[in-house]
Amino acid sequence: MSYRGKVVPGGPPDVRELAKLTITKFSVGDMDNNVYLLRCQTTDEQVLVDAADEASRILQVVGSDGLRRVVTTHRHWDHHRALPEVVTATGAITVAGDADADELPVPVDERVSDGDTVQVGDCRLEVIHLVGHTPGSIALLYDDPDGTPHLFTGDSLFPGGVGKTWSPEDFTSLVDDVSRKLFDRLPDETWFYPGHGNDSTLGAERPHVAEWRSRGW
Repeated sequence: MSYRGKVVPGGPPDVRELAKLTITKFSVGDMDNNVYLLRCQTTDEQVLVDAADEASRILQVVGSDGLRRVVTTHRHWDHHRALPEVVTATGAITVAGDADADELPVPVDERVSDGDTVQVGDCRLEVIHLVGHTPGSIALLYDDPDGTPHLFTGDSLFPGGVGKTWSPEDFTSLVDDVSRKLFDRLPDETWFYPGHGNDSTLGAERPHVAEWRSRGW
């Protein structure tokens, strides 16, 4: 597998070809935000995860086939700076977690929470609501029928820990949700794609969850 999941702002995208879904990862902006373009191999329908910045670059990667949807993983400004321009250019349907939707700079067409689905052509993404980094943060699970699960975690889970929180209550909520909804449910080989930085697997991070909980971040 040539895909490594390591990208830098302004650098080339990294592309992963699954049996039914193509994942293109690239980084934008001064905060090294990851953007993910998902493309159904059968229908060529495309969905973007986090229109974070550099709208012109995002649209260049999207290409002439356009976008069906743009999913925003959470309300923080660095994950939606390019959202208005991308939506205006493509007419894409906007999707976000229900509790964060009112904070986005565009109207949200589809407000989602636990168990809802986002279609990418013939491929299905399951919405997983993770409370703590923000009230409406979501992850997206592609449970590949031909391989291992793939998980887009926004800023809720990174290699080395959960996302930043601003109170002990928020931290407890997030680490509990990540433990129960991700680690307790999904296998070690689950590959996850965070909102910043490199990818990892649940198996690589699983031995450290108790350490995260005890250190409080």
